[in-house]
Amino acid sequence: MSRTHVVTGAGSGIGLALAHRLADRGDRLVLIARSDARAAELAQTFPHAQVLVADLADPGTLNGIGRQVDGPVDSLLHVAGVVELAPVERLRLAAWEEQIAVNLTAPAVLSRELLPHVRTARGTVVFVNSSAGLSASAEWSAYAASKFGLRGFADALRAEEVEHGVRVSTVYPSRTATPMQEKVHEQEGRTYDASRWISPETVVDTILHVIDLPPDATIPDVTVRPVVPRTGT
Repeated sequence: MSRTHVVTGAGSGIGLALAHRLADRGDRLVLIARSDARAAELAQTFPHAQVLVADLADPGTLNGIGRQVDGPVDSLLHVAGVVELAPVERLRLAAWEEQIAVNLTAPAVLSRELLPHVRTARGTVVFVNSSAGLSASAEWSAYAASKFGLRGFADALRAEEVEHGVRVSTVYPSRTATPMQEKVHEQEGRTYDASRWISPETVVDTILHVIDLPPDATIPDVTVRPVVPRTGT
């Protein structure tokens, strides 16, 4: 029997690879698009999916979105994210607010909205966090703050929802070969070599393992790291 998954960030990177894998196995997709134009693109790529319009950078647009989803939700997959590096002395308020909104506030609001559906399915909420949610580096203050916050939110949600049979997992991928990673390398002034980093498919394999677990177990946290050591180039 097919299952229903709500996915953010399905337009590129890990989210796109994840949505393809779920669609290919016959599962039902509910995708969140930031605009009507983006929704049209996603509808072309995933013609059988339900596409809902809400801008994660404006979390208020998520209010009431739960009423647009019918039936149980087997997994809520928070994959979308944004990053902009800067030292604190040059940190723009707009950049700070966008990263907090997209990476932290929007997942919190969307989780609240869809919680009744996830409870009905005794489903799983997965937060795709980052190694920056475990350890912060120079120039990553805003992004790391949003991801540290997301980690705390996930921990609290897990403690609250265990009595409802809802499992909550956080996946911490290190650097992954995605358009976001290419942007990060550009900001860092480093040469981008996709072969040095984790494949999005590898992260997707991890997410699928988490949501496909039998009902007698859960994986609260899992870290995924590349095996190639980082260099300064």
